[in-house]
Amino acid sequence: MKLRPVSALPAAGSHLLTRRKSLTAFGAAAAAAALLLSGCGAGGTSSAANSNEITVWHYFSDPNQVKVMTDYAATFEKNNPGKKVNNVYVPYDQLDSKLIASAGAKSGPDVVVYNGSDASTLALANTLAPIDDKWSSFADKGQFPETVVHQVNGKTYGIQGYVNLLGLWYNQDILDSLGIQPPKTMAELEDAMAKATAAGHQGITLSGLPQSQGEWQAYPWLSSAGFNYSSPDAASLKKGLGTAQDWVNKGYLSKEAVTWDQTVPFQKFAAGDVAFAENGNWQVGTAKSSAKFKYGVVPLPVDNGKVYLGGEAEGIGAYAKNPDLAWTYLQQTYLDKAGQLTAMQDAGSLPSRKDAAADPSVTGNELLKPFADSITSHGATYPDQAVPAKNVANVQLAVGQAWSSALGGQSTPEDAAQALVGKLTPLLQK
Repeated sequence: MKLRPVSALPAAGSHLLTRRKSLTAFGAAAAAAALLLSGCGAGGTSSAANSNEITVWHYFSDPNQVKVMTDYAATFEKNNPGKKVNNVYVPYDQLDSKLIASAGAKSGPDVVVYNGSDASTLALANTLAPIDDKWSSFADKGQFPETVVHQVNGKTYGIQGYVNLLGLWYNQDILDSLGIQPPKTMAELEDAMAKATAAGHQGITLSGLPQSQGEWQAYPWLSSAGFNYSSPDAASLKKGLGTAQDWVNKGYLSKEAVTWDQTVPFQKFAAGDVAFAENGNWQVGTAKSSAKFKYGVVPLPVDNGKVYLGGEAEGIGAYAKNPDLAWTYLQQTYLDKAGQLTAMQDAGSLPSRKDAAADPSVTGNELLKPFADSITSHGATYPDQAVPAKNVANVQLAVGQAWSSALGGQSTPEDAAQALVGKLTPLLQK
């Protein structure tokens, strides 16, 4: 999922990810459960014993995001002759559990690239090493706003190397054929989807997975309906879930969305027969390499709704075999100006460093500008500050399940909303 840039991009600095801090104990039950998880490796149970190698765990399957990892490995190996990077793919929905299991066995990767919202879960489960000493002495520390620094109980566990958020991708060829302009409001979007569907196209693609990716994509539409975590109510949830279910019933959105992570919907869009896609700036590379039609991006037309500012954080494994070499890798890749521009060029990620965010290759990019504009108009901290850090994962799961249930038709919007409010009420207690 994804994060936010700094002052060099319009108003980005004021909406960066909130640091996770002042957290309560994780709970013995989670630690005990971790020891029961089978297998802690994802192609390997720990980082390589060889002092010249580091292992990097990530969950990227999109070719352009994988290219970032490959390019970073090449940069590090070029800068450090004789050293080697082992990139290890772990499916998104397995990364946390495998990290917790590996920590229970006192093993694990050297570098972890993880969903920034999972910082508290992973740190409190002892899967990440504090990096305060390394971070405090980092020469370029001043290039990063504090809000991209992930802290738990006053200790630093990760830094975000880039910023990701959602926008509305559109197929310019389809819109031109129908005489439609890119929508700026929910009403315009629904009118455009109706016309596209009537013409034999699909209206929109998005993720309806019953977990955090579903919550990430649901939040703009739910907040547009008036939902907020500070005072959750069934009426706004019913409205938001009802709108999405209506899209399925009218044929704008495939019911198969409940099985799609954020990669699949964009692949469907890039195939050329879908008018719109709710997806992120990280798909710029995929669009350029796969789409055989004219396309563009506008901020999500969610009226007064909000769009999460998220992304991956990078840290060092609690049981890294080569933590110093891991820190060198991070300095030369995710935390480096040139490294951040590599991620922007490969995958469209918005840099978190001030100097990288101010680079003309970023500020002059017509596809990235709408995302920067959305930061200004709709940006929201991720996770929401009203959600207690210890309950972030459970809240995301509950909302993702309600979203998926409504899209899949397993629940009416009213039933899904009532059930969700019942789950959220205790989880949102401070």
